[in-house]
Amino acid sequence: MIPAKRLCLSAILLLAAAMPAYAHVGIGTTSSFAAGFMHPLSGLDHMSVMIAVGLWAALKGGKAVVAWPAAFVGVMLVGGMLGMLHMPLPFVEPGILASVVALGLLVALGVDLPVSAGGAIIGLFALFHGHAHGTEVPENTGGLEYMAGFAIATVLLHATGIAAGLGLGVRFRGLARAAGAACAAVGVGLVFGVL
Repeated sequence: MIPAKRLCLSAILLLAAAMPAYAHVGIGTTSSFAAGFMHPLSGLDHMSVMIAVGLWAALKGGKAVVAWPAAFVGVMLVGGMLGMLHMPLPFVEPGILASVVALGLLVALGVDLPVSAGGAIIGLFALFHGHAHGTEVPENTGGLEYMAGFAIATVLLHATGIAAGLGLGVRFRGLARAAGAACAAVGVGLVFGVL
């Protein structure tokens, strides 16, 4: 039987190895539950950020394990509704790219912030992610199925990060921080168009 720690690490590596797809506005069908569910799994930016949120929450422990992923999902859905209503939000794509680098660095450096401060940072980045996806929903659909699928996939990616972080525990905390560094490196690669 495979130990839980090795299984969690393998899951992270498999998710990180997935090739990015067309992740933003106007690409593919965005009105179904399945499309929403697959969207966070279709690009390195989404997977990296959502797993990083879970890893950071696990490193922090306590209330952050629930509060930070809940903040991401809740604010992401608000951002999605704003995008569906075509309410402008400046710097969406730069904000998404910044989220990959920043959240990766927060994990890599093991930054210990109060739960409220971490939730505010996570919420800001979640607003950008949600808005980008809300703008993708076609005019002739309500988009609720898509957003439900996106939210559930996001929760599962957060749970993957939490499971990996908790599974690695204090003894292997360096591996969780190395995963954060990898997330930040992915963000830098995306900024410079290398990935």
